[in-house]
Amino acid sequence: MKFDTPLIRATLIRRYKRFLADVTLNDGREVTAHVANPGSMLGMKYEGLQIWLEPNDDPKRKLKFSWKLAELENGTLIGVDTSLPNKIVAEALKDGLAAKLGYSHVRPEVKYGENSRVDFLLSGEDQPDCYLEVKSVTLSRSAGLAEFPDSVTKRGTKHMEELAHMVEQGHRAILLYLVQRDDANKFAVAGDIDPNYQRAVEKAKAAGVEVLCYGTKITTGGISLEKSIT
Repeated sequence: MKFDTPLIRATLIRRYKRFLADVTLNDGREVTAHVANPGSMLGMKYEGLQIWLEPNDDPKRKLKFSWKLAELENGTLIGVDTSLPNKIVAEALKDGLAAKLGYSHVRPEVKYGENSRVDFLLSGEDQPDCYLEVKSVTLSRSAGLAEFPDSVTKRGTKHMEELAHMVEQGHRAILLYLVQRDDANKFAVAGDIDPNYQRAVEKAKAAGVEVLCYGTKITTGGISLEKSIT
């Protein structure tokens, strides 16, 4: 997945109201950028953080910059935009992941459950339909370990219950954690942050929901799916 326009470097002043951030551009201007991330962004919202913005000249958009990447002091890049994982996984499915999972057709954003949409519905001959849900992972509190969620997620808990229900109905269901940082080689559910979500995941796994975790290759040019993470 390539970014639409070349990213530019900036420095974070503050993130507020969840979807806004005040930043300083390299030319000294202070601007407000859009932040497409409803989570807490734990560990990547401190003043002085180096970040990467995607500029736009769309007259319909009020904000002319979108925060795409965070860059830690050690050079680690983190994908901030939670709208991108579905694009990244969509490309991977097209490029062979769907076939690897045993499917030939992919439909995005399909209604299911109680007023929900699954990220992808996979189908193929002689295979039960597969409901694939993607979660963006950015949190890391110890070296090499990526964690989800970074805040309480009632929506995520609901998704686990609905995926388990799909399995009970005879379908296949997969939960795919996409790690949007390039310094992780392990993954765990952050049960101390949201115990209810952890219980929902364990219950879903016991019901037959499959769990996958993939890392990503992140550059200022784009983000792509990489190897599996345990």
